[in-house]
Amino acid sequence: MSTQNRVAMISGASRGIGAAIAEKLLAEGWAVSLGVRTPEASVFAGNPSALVCRFDALDPQSERTWVDQTISHFGRLDGLVHNAGMMIPKSVLEAEDADFDLIFNVNVKSPMRLSQRAWPHLEKAAAGRVVTVASLSGKRVKSAGSGLYAMSKFAAVALGHGLRQCGKDSGVRSTIICPSFVATDMGNALANRDSTELTQPEDLARIVHMVLELPRTASIAEIPVHFSVEDCY
Repeated sequence: MSTQNRVAMISGASRGIGAAIAEKLLAEGWAVSLGVRTPEASVFAGNPSALVCRFDALDPQSERTWVDQTISHFGRLDGLVHNAGMMIPKSVLEAEDADFDLIFNVNVKSPMRLSQRAWPHLEKAAAGRVVTVASLSGKRVKSAGSGLYAMSKFAAVALGHGLRQCGKDSGVRSTIICPSFVATDMGNALANRDSTELTQPEDLARIVHMVLELPRTASIAEIPVHFSVEDCY
């Protein structure tokens, strides 16, 4: 089908932040293409405004197929939300080559490849947008055990800035969202506090929706988000 609604691709949309973003965009009249590892298990399967596709950040072919299926189904692409990611709780002294390769493949190389594949379609949109859900760990290193993760998130933030420069003339805008702990499975396991005190996935979904709908004359580079207050954020 083709649609007059704006269309956004969202990686890692099976649960947590990605699912909340999908729900928010659908409620606001967007159509969504969701990249998940097991499409048949998606709660969005059967929604006429949602396309659920197999996506694996370690499988470049799945990225190409997902973009192609999105364009074939909807006929357009207006937004790309990089949400899929992983955490390996190791310091830079503990991390092995395999750890480095895995976390950088998922957190950096896959969103870079997806951006490359989706870019020509975003340039055709009236207001092409890329949103990278990174982390405050892409702005500072909070602990030794988050060192490897922070390295990958610093790189993800740099990717978002690199995309901003690429879209300077075409009007494709790129924004990086940098949250601290979020009330997801990963955030709850790491934060060691009541999940009701943390930033909620729905909070980030509202921010992503706002960024996607801003005009090109309101280009926001980064949005740090903290559930409370720390020294810098």
